[in-house]
Amino acid sequence: MSEKDQPFIEHLIEMRDRLLKTLLVVVAIFACMVPFANDIYNFVADPLQARLTEGAGMIATEVTSPFLTPFKTTFVLAFFVAIPVVLYQFWAFIAPGLYKHEKKLIAPLMISSIFLFYAGMAFAYFVVFPLIFEFFISSAHADIKVMPDIRSYLDLALKLFFAFGFAFEIPIATLLLIWSGAVTAQELGRKRPYVIVACFAMGMLLTPPDVISQTLLAVPMWLLFEVGVFFGRWVKRGKPDEETEAQ
Repeated sequence: MSEKDQPFIEHLIEMRDRLLKTLLVVVAIFACMVPFANDIYNFVADPLQARLTEGAGMIATEVTSPFLTPFKTTFVLAFFVAIPVVLYQFWAFIAPGLYKHEKKLIAPLMISSIFLFYAGMAFAYFVVFPLIFEFFISSAHADIKVMPDIRSYLDLALKLFFAFGFAFEIPIATLLLIWSGAVTAQELGRKRPYVIVACFAMGMLLTPPDVISQTLLAVPMWLLFEVGVFFGRWVKRGKPDEETEAQ
């Protein structure tokens, strides 16, 4: 093996170790939460169950769904709880390649990323879910009793959780683009019409086919983009030379 290949192999080994640490944390959290799997699923499904008509409830169309669906919910929630560890391992992996002044930005960016991801999930659960489920159920014909399948509901809920969680990371992504020098805040401001169209296109792809959920995702994405551009006007790359960095 040549000397040039050794650093690459070392990076692969480090990546493997950090992925294993992350997986172990997720599994440990999952093991602690498994006894409460049914309660966790009931909590996730409460925005829909609270709006079902009297006498209606959720059903399982597959034999294994009543057993597997709560466990799947718990495992994904364990991953959500472990997001701080996931982001820490990511930043720790790329930290050796950063300048000293750049490393000082890791903590603020990581804390902001965690807060925004959880804020996106909370927005989906407390704002989006009640609105769209109220709309879907109220639009059903009077002779139709709405009884959703538990697995289908979980797939929809997780899709919305991930969509809003990552959508709320837009300010961080915008700041990183500006900070890296790939684009300036002024250039992003001039591309605002394209960004708005892209936000609504993403809302159409990531949410159910209704105007309410699409708008509830697209508008926050656009506003968060504006937040990133606003703060990006004060962000500068400021890459120091080697002598200054050494000092």
